[in-house]
Amino acid sequence: MTRRTVEFGCAIVVIGLLAGVAGAATTLLLHAIEHLTYRYSFGTLLTGVENSEPVRRALGPMIGGALAGCGWWLLRRRCEVPSLSVTIAEHRRIPRLAMSIDAFLQVLLVGSGASLGREGAPRQLAAAWGDLGTSRWALTARDREILLACAAGAGLGAVYSVPLGGAVFAARILLGTWHPRAWGTALITSSLAVAVAAPVTHLEHALVWPDAELSYLFGFLALALAPLAVVVGLAFDRMLSAARPRVLPHSSTLIPAIAAAGLMTGICSIWLPELPGNGRSILEVSMNSGLTLGSAAAILLLKPLLTAFFLRAGAVGGLLTPALATGAAAGSLVGLGLNQWAGTDLHVAALSLSCAAGVLAITQRSPLFAALFVWELARPPLWLLAVFAIGAYAAYGIVQLRQRRRAATAQPPPDDDVTAAA
Repeated sequence: MTRRTVEFGCAIVVIGLLAGVAGAATTLLLHAIEHLTYRYSFGTLLTGVENSEPVRRALGPMIGGALAGCGWWLLRRRCEVPSLSVTIAEHRRIPRLAMSIDAFLQVLLVGSGASLGREGAPRQLAAAWGDLGTSRWALTARDREILLACAAGAGLGAVYSVPLGGAVFAARILLGTWHPRAWGTALITSSLAVAVAAPVTHLEHALVWPDAELSYLFGFLALALAPLAVVVGLAFDRMLSAARPRVLPHSSTLIPAIAAAGLMTGICSIWLPELPGNGRSILEVSMNSGLTLGSAAAILLLKPLLTAFFLRAGAVGGLLTPALATGAAAGSLVGLGLNQWAGTDLHVAALSLSCAAGVLAITQRSPLFAALFVWELARPPLWLLAVFAIGAYAAYGIVQLRQRRRAATAQPPPDDDVTAAA
């Protein structure tokens, strides 16, 4: 056995352990900031927002946004914080300190109520710490690329307790490969990370799910919801792509801009307490059938809009759970509408998650990841994984067919002279 093989095996264990620590640390810090912002001791963020006074709801995200904006202004004046995925793919050196500070600012912003995902911070921390922990070992450039991508996926897996989702994110989305070596590394690191962070991040959902006898019905409904998921997913993707600045702002205008986005989120939360945070509150009420038709429609519009405001202001954060929450709101809207107007008794949580899986398949461009992530996050019966897969693959397939038709239409017609000569 060569030294490289031994050190690669040791690096897998180190990466998994460090990613688990990163996931646990960011979760504890996030909860501490949430409790401080909304002044509550127990329960979820939704409980804290609902029980806080309107002034605190409005000003909390604004103050957190101002502090995060100040931090980014000071950080970006001194150094650039590159995209993690680009850094890994191009084998660049990871700026460990800058990425760690950037991750802390993301947690600060999301914990104070910003409409952004919290998965970016543990991914960056896991990659930065993993790079530090394995920097002295005899690893090739490809080895390091695999390990750092798996560290990022394991950080995602740890913070949401989704080992399979974290592994698929690393292997398919970051590395874009089916190679057994990459998949084995991803599965081991993600599983280790989830196990380490489980005492802090593990969540249980005591929900009553539909019987397996209705699997054919929900499979058909997931297929029928696919066009809606495509519309919502593409709209979400285009809106946030247009909102994201090509170059992150470095001036002091970051402070009032992000604070204004926070104030807007806080004001909206006076009427819709599900809006602050990464989207977990929306998933929570969707899965517990706590949404009304009006609130589902408002969330479907406001969640991506508020997320776009933060990106436009120069903030950085994850987009995974905001997309998931937007899809869940769209699915809940359909389920609630059918139950109210058609007299059906459909399980709204199953419908909302099916649509959420379809939207996530569009935004992440990976139906396998979308189906597994939603299933692991909600922990429903196994047969619902097939339903989520139908929704995810159907939505993704529609987009692929649409792109192929556009490509075929855009091709110039064959030249008549060339055709005749042939």
